[in-house]
Amino acid sequence: MGNILWTIIVVLVVLWVLGLVLNIGGGIIHTLLIIAGIIFVFQLITGKRSL
Repeated sequence: MGNILWTIIVVLVVLWVLGLVLNIGGGIIHTLLIIAGIIFVFQLITGKRSL
C-alpha cells in the first residue's frame, strides 16, 4: 500500500509541475497535490511509512 501512495504522490507532483509550466489543469492539479501532501504528512505522523 505504501508503494502505491508514493507512486500517486510522484505522479501528482509531476502533473503539478506540468500544470505550472504549461499553464494547464488549473485548480484541479493543485487540489490533488494538497491531498497528496496531507496523505504524506499523515504517514509521517503515524509512522506507517516504509521506504
